[in-house]
Amino acid sequence: MKGKVVITFGTFDVFHVGHINILERAKEYGDYLIVGISSDALNMAKKNRYPIYSQNERIKIIRALRCVDEVFIEESLELKMNYIKQYSADVLVMGDDWTGRFDWVKDACDVVYLPRTPSVSTTEIIEIVKKI
Repeated sequence: MKGKVVITFGTFDVFHVGHINILERAKEYGDYLIVGISSDALNMAKKNRYPIYSQNERIKIIRALRCVDEVFIEESLELKMNYIKQYSADVLVMGDDWTGRFDWVKDACDVVYLPRTPSVSTTEIIEIVKKI
């Protein structure tokens, strides 16, 4: 039995401490943490660029974390409710940069928005590396 199921989503490209922080904090809301990783195509649609690491590499990175119990590929932002129901999630955890944007799933599960780690973002890291 899985107990209380938590689901979260992200690209998790150029993995950094902010990713670890949100995943560890997400796990505190339940017993079983499921992570949806944006497909390469979804990332292109969202950010107009492919991730640095392929979806298979990002899956391998996230699966290696002891706080993560299961990983799947998120194909579409519009399918959040389907994923929540498919995995019988009790809680959806997202970063606070998404605050309010997933309140529409509150009939299916609790929704928690966690603060992001200050001064750490994949986009900023990529910009810094480009300048070097």
